[in-house]
Amino acid sequence: MTGDEVGPTGAHRDAGAVAAGARALVGARYVIALVGAGISVESGIRPFRGAGGLWTERGEPPMDGYQRFMEDPATGWRDMLNRRSNADDFSRSIAEAAPNAGHLAMAELEALGVLRHTITQNIDNLHFDAGNVAVTEIHGNRTKVRCIECGGRWRWAEVEVDLDHLPPVCAHCRGILKADVVMFGEPIPRDALAECEEQAALADCCLIVGTSATVYPAAAYPEYVLRAGGAIVEVNTDDTPFTPYATASLRGPSGVLLPALVAAVRALRDTVGK
Repeated sequence: MTGDEVGPTGAHRDAGAVAAGARALVGARYVIALVGAGISVESGIRPFRGAGGLWTERGEPPMDGYQRFMEDPATGWRDMLNRRSNADDFSRSIAEAAPNAGHLAMAELEALGVLRHTITQNIDNLHFDAGNVAVTEIHGNRTKVRCIECGGRWRWAEVEVDLDHLPPVCAHCRGILKADVVMFGEPIPRDALAECEEQAALADCCLIVGTSATVYPAAAYPEYVLRAGGAIVEVNTDDTPFTPYATASLRGPSGVLLPALVAAVRALRDTVGK
């Protein structure tokens, strides 16, 4: 194929993919995004799974991590504080990471009023650092602490930790506090799931960025959009289960393709506005 031809599945996978993606975003009423580790890899953060993944190299953490924490929260907190004080190379890479051009482009899409909400599987806080506001973090946020009862969240610096009285408890409901990052065996917080489902129900276009879109419940949200007749726009290095159904599949780094997509969105809106 050449130019802006359409492939056998209807997806634009060539040079016309950026233009096709821009048309889908501009023409949609409510755009959401599903984002995975791929965008953060471009900021120097190793993925957990796959080639070069942390868990691929070191093995996955215990599958009953949350249950262990709940059985002995004080020990869980001591272990957590020890890890924070003796950060390994992976923890340091997250702490030192900065938003890349892909993150900044997504923040720009939100500022333009095109992107209405971002659902991220990442814990690194880089979407907020880039300037996004409407973000739901399925797996939590490494910079926050959460009450397991009421769901309240605070920055680590806002929480007073008394080593003689662990675990710390919520000032509002006296529930146990833990790191906001979702552990193995821990249910995804109810408020996060509810927000994701609400956003997916509102959307008529889903932008998939840097994710294989195979892990649930995250993969269910573009499914909701697709089944309701909405459009899928992908920005990924590899195909996903949604590639055959995508209006546009952009192949390559998000730090290159998302800025190009934003530029095309701006140009298209300017043309439409004339």
